[in-house]
Amino acid sequence: MTSDETLLLARIAALLERLVPARAPVPDFAAADAFVWHPRDGALQPVPKVNRVDVGLLRGIDRVRDELTANTERFARGLPANNALLWGARGMGKSSLVKAVHAAINAGAGPEDRLKLIEIHREDIDSLPALMGLIRTTTHRCIIFCDDLSFDHDDTSYKSLKAVLEGGIEGRPDNVIFYATSNRRHLLPRDMMDNEASTAINPGEALEEKVSLSDRFGLWRGFHRCSQEDYLAMVAGYAEAFGLKLADAARDAEAIEWAATRGSRSGRTAWQYVQDLAGRLGQKMG
Repeated sequence: MTSDETLLLARIAALLERLVPARAPVPDFAAADAFVWHPRDGALQPVPKVNRVDVGLLRGIDRVRDELTANTERFARGLPANNALLWGARGMGKSSLVKAVHAAINAGAGPEDRLKLIEIHREDIDSLPALMGLIRTTTHRCIIFCDDLSFDHDDTSYKSLKAVLEGGIEGRPDNVIFYATSNRRHLLPRDMMDNEASTAINPGEALEEKVSLSDRFGLWRGFHRCSQEDYLAMVAGYAEAFGLKLADAARDAEAIEWAATRGSRSGRTAWQYVQDLAGRLGQKMG
């Protein structure tokens, strides 16, 4: 073989290597308990410190907290558990609850028994099959978490989510569970559902197709706007936890005014007020 032929073969081999998709890197689950999925690189980025609050600080959502904790405990023990959709009012602690429950379950668990929390962004939902394939063979049990999940007009990626949750050929791996939060009860705009129902040959079937997405979540719980009593209990809980000293009557009056100026009573509003209070008192939180 001449040198020119050898050079030509080397070039052909290099071109063929470029055509072969790069194999996704094997996740290093020992690096952290939480990760963010980056589908473009096919990689899981470790998150050394998760932004979350202690589960004991979440007030006014006791029943949902207990149900999600029990469901997650069963999953951690290798028992049957449900995918969960937490929907409803903004700022009521939906995503905070998922992260807090994850931390609570892992407290005291050994390295091999710790749950892994993997966040997938809404715009990357169509890459769920690739993510499932990446973690299907690991011995770790993983919660795939999507915050603020919803679908807009002309968005067909919800069909991929339905298939992954239950209906696909491979199905959901035994070591994976899917938790999502949304401001929408059925994840799709109401007008989208109404328009498709009105133009379909069989309106009932079109509507059922949309609603059935939320049916894929066995644990489906709503978060509603809190009462003033619950709101003040949230403020008091945060203030006590962080040692913020202010007379109860004065603190409650300020907190009520704070909520009124924002037109909302919620856990997020309570947290924002307490942060402002801590700043005015010259105290650090945490």
